[in-house]
Amino acid sequence: MSTYIVGDIQGCFDELQQLLEQVHFDPKQDTLWIAGDLVARGPKSLETLRFVKSLGSCAKVVLGNHDLHLLAVSLGVHKLKNKDKTAPIFTADDKEHLLAWLRKQPLLAEHDEFVVCHAGISPLWTLEQARANAREVETILKSDDWAWLIENMYSNQPDLWSDSLKGLDRYRYIINAYTRMRFCFTDGRLDMECKLSPEEVVEEGLIPWFQLKDRVTIDKTILFGHWAALEGYIGGDVIGLDTGCVWGGNLTMLRWEDKKFFTQQAM
Repeated sequence: MSTYIVGDIQGCFDELQQLLEQVHFDPKQDTLWIAGDLVARGPKSLETLRFVKSLGSCAKVVLGNHDLHLLAVSLGVHKLKNKDKTAPIFTADDKEHLLAWLRKQPLLAEHDEFVVCHAGISPLWTLEQARANAREVETILKSDDWAWLIENMYSNQPDLWSDSLKGLDRYRYIINAYTRMRFCFTDGRLDMECKLSPEEVVEEGLIPWFQLKDRVTIDKTILFGHWAALEGYIGGDVIGLDTGCVWGGNLTMLRWEDKKFFTQQAM
């Protein structure tokens, strides 16, 4: 039995299949954890959704910003963009089943030794807060109010966490932290604009969320995706797995038991 964690697939279905063949993945005994963004810029988002859904309980998926965007497009909140290559999903016979399955996936998935989320965990949260906050949003996404949340989630504010946040302000911060976060400022405020690598940043006081001096550490490794410009990252209690397959890089997967990495070049 092996535990695998893979970074952003973004519709790169063929590369995912090659990776799984590399490790002789067996859905009867192995588990595949996916760090969000199943869909978007790659050519086979529909095939990816169908495949991962078909894996049943052996696939542990978290939601990424592109997954939430897909739900927003399904509601007409945003128009379908050609660059997203998700149009086949909306003409598929099983569209409703796939979208209903997708919105019921969590923001945070937890193993005894690690957690998986798309962008990371707010540097101001304890693990207990991270769990509770994820469950708040997940509960709405699974309910009849899910469309209301998707329609109203788009905002860069508030950018600083407070336990006193309520309603949409609270939900927006939680969603942004889990699905869009890269950099933050020294006071813990999130920056939602910069997508560069840390080495390219010239703005003073802008640092990766996981390098905040006063970051609350948790007793589990945080595995995340979302940040292709990092080209993968290993440091302390965080591991970044997005190595930009959809941009011509690699799809990267980690086998947890022996900490071995496997990669597949974009095809």
